[in-house]
Amino acid sequence: MPESDSSRWPVNPRTNMPIPPRAQPGYYPGFSTLSQNNFWDEATRTVVLRRVEVLPPIRFFLPQEARLLKAVCDRILPQDDRDDAHIIPIVNSIDQRLFDNRMDGYRYESMPADGEAHRLGLRGIEAIARYLFGRSFEEIGPLEQDQTLKTLHDGKPPAAPEIWQRMPVHRYWMLLVQDVVEVYYAHPWAWDEIGFGGPAYPRAYIRLERGEPEPWEMDEQRYEWKAPETSLSGKMEPIAGTTKHNTTPDQGGTH
Repeated sequence: MPESDSSRWPVNPRTNMPIPPRAQPGYYPGFSTLSQNNFWDEATRTVVLRRVEVLPPIRFFLPQEARLLKAVCDRILPQDDRDDAHIIPIVNSIDQRLFDNRMDGYRYESMPADGEAHRLGLRGIEAIARYLFGRSFEEIGPLEQDQTLKTLHDGKPPAAPEIWQRMPVHRYWMLLVQDVVEVYYAHPWAWDEIGFGGPAYPRAYIRLERGEPEPWEMDEQRYEWKAPETSLSGKMEPIAGTTKHNTTPDQGGTH
């Protein structure tokens, strides 16, 4: 994700000019959750600081799988508004969860174990990219990558039917998105972006009404932006297979 590729940056709708990456995107400039770490208990401080200071090694995914997953994560949750020094590493934490075999405590009957699901899903994504565009997912452009991933969101993968017969495409899509989002928003730099004050133990929160910020938090400072033309962002659609009218949620792809 080269910082020089301004076609991927969010755009100022007033000037129609790209907004360059910054150390801290979002509506809370200058806010730092980590500045409050002296108010946390030692166990909490250790856990949170490790998310910034320690990069877990890749031990579950094969190198080519890790590269492909990174390309996928970069489209599911783009970080083009962040400078290179403040990119939140998503793949490493997903890899650590799978290597440690940490699960949610349940698994849908129609789904394989999370690790196998991720491996199958990556093979499916690669097959779809090659079917639609004749090249690897990592080689195609960001808009083509979005179009590839949207076939999973829509529940209509046009390739690799043997994979979607082994697991429902919408279940895999939700697993993938959940993993990406949970890793990103567990990181204190993401907390800065959304103005979240972080752990409040043992100090606790004191302003529990009217949505007022705590004394150590900041008021929201919004600015206008829109997604770049290289992205399909901005359109809300339900995930295929999850509507209340669907009576067979665990069936595979529509082939």
